[in-house]
Amino acid sequence: MAKEKLTYERKLVWDVFSDAEKGAAFDFASGYRRFISEVKTEKEAVVWVRKEAEKKGFSELSESRKSKKVYLANRSSALALAITGKRPIRDGVRIIISHIDAPRLDLKPQPLIDEEGLSFLKTHYYGGIKKYQWVTKPLSLHGVVVLKSGVKKEIVIGEKENEPVLTVTDLLPHLAKDQMEKKMSEAVDGESLNLLIASLPVPKKKGKEGESAKNRVKEAVLRLLYQTYGIKEEDLISAELAAVPAGPARELGLDRSLILGYGQDDRICAYASFQAFLEAGDKPEYTSVCLMVDKEEIGSEGISSAQSGFLSLFLCQLAGITETELARSLVKSYAISADVNAGLDPSYREVTEAQNAPRLGYGTVVTKYTGHGGKFGSSEAGAEYVAYLRRLFEKHRVIWQTGELGKIDKGGGGTVAKYLARQNIETIDIGPALLSMHSPYEVSHKGDLYCTYRAFLAFYKG
Repeated sequence: MAKEKLTYERKLVWDVFSDAEKGAAFDFASGYRRFISEVKTEKEAVVWVRKEAEKKGFSELSESRKSKKVYLANRSSALALAITGKRPIRDGVRIIISHIDAPRLDLKPQPLIDEEGLSFLKTHYYGGIKKYQWVTKPLSLHGVVVLKSGVKKEIVIGEKENEPVLTVTDLLPHLAKDQMEKKMSEAVDGESLNLLIASLPVPKKKGKEGESAKNRVKEAVLRLLYQTYGIKEEDLISAELAAVPAGPARELGLDRSLILGYGQDDRICAYASFQAFLEAGDKPEYTSVCLMVDKEEIGSEGISSAQSGFLSLFLCQLAGITETELARSLVKSYAISADVNAGLDPSYREVTEAQNAPRLGYGTVVTKYTGHGGKFGSSEAGAEYVAYLRRLFEKHRVIWQTGELGKIDKGGGGTVAKYLARQNIETIDIGPALLSMHSPYEVSHKGDLYCTYRAFLAFYKG
């Protein structure tokens, strides 16, 4: 009789993958890199996913109630997709929810200033960032400007090689003695995160040779905006514009096994869940839902967030049921909060507890609970649900590991899991580990990305 193995060990993906699986992982990562290189705001994510879904035969829910493959957008910043299952919705649904917002520098409502012959855009940073990481980087401008007439102007400046970029300036070391003695959290003030955008003034008026240069660069910028986009300064008040790292995501490492790019928290899960959703087939046992929401990085507050009630609206409209009937369905449902975890970084191992910290390259991460301190602000998955997922992943040969977000009293964080759990849905966090999370350029592992996709595919297939 074979001796039963009693210990648990993580598995390095490259030790388990066949050559074909390794090739599939690299191919999958190529599509993902193209996605995060193109999509840098939640609105751009919604547009991209909707277009791809329509290619696969999806139609808008409000236009085609009888269709089995539908989607519904929430104010162009969140999106829900569903494939109707063999069983009725009253038997439960399978939901994967991710978020498509990411830390960035948002423009203030009146951003344009002119100082010392230079023009700047004032920003208000969005999400939890280390402010010092955002200076002296090439930044692009993404977003929309809605004119008073209601006409929407879509803006993308700084992504093409022949386009200019923006940046936030910083002090030279020679004059930064006082700055460098401050705490890192205070070295760069939020109000100094101003985007340098221009230095060419409008020509001096004739007969005013002694005229000050004040506001002449700002006026030149406004003329340029009006000539190019038909935008006036007042139109910037009704705009959603953000500065994000310019340029494409890159393969990282001499062996090309990693990915370096912006917004991987949490668009890596959005991409993986969407691809798994499409791949799972048109005839799932249970109705499959792929949900992408906004505002997670600022606490899931707001009209396009996980707390907005959008999921309930979508499911009620999809099934033609009441809120009470939906509540009975959700009790029987399973959900994955698709979100990333912090990988153990050998350069900063003091903030992680090695036994429970996830590693890059060891598969997708199952995070039973988040929160901080004594599990405050956490949603904790039940033992029965975790056991179900263990069986499911073994059945589908998914490589996975467990993880916590750092040592108990070193910090912590939260996800949208608790907002689904409040609706009495069995929910757990699953997603890859990242390095340099919330920085302009985050690091992911190609093997972990592929394992995450396979975990989501297994979840939808059952």
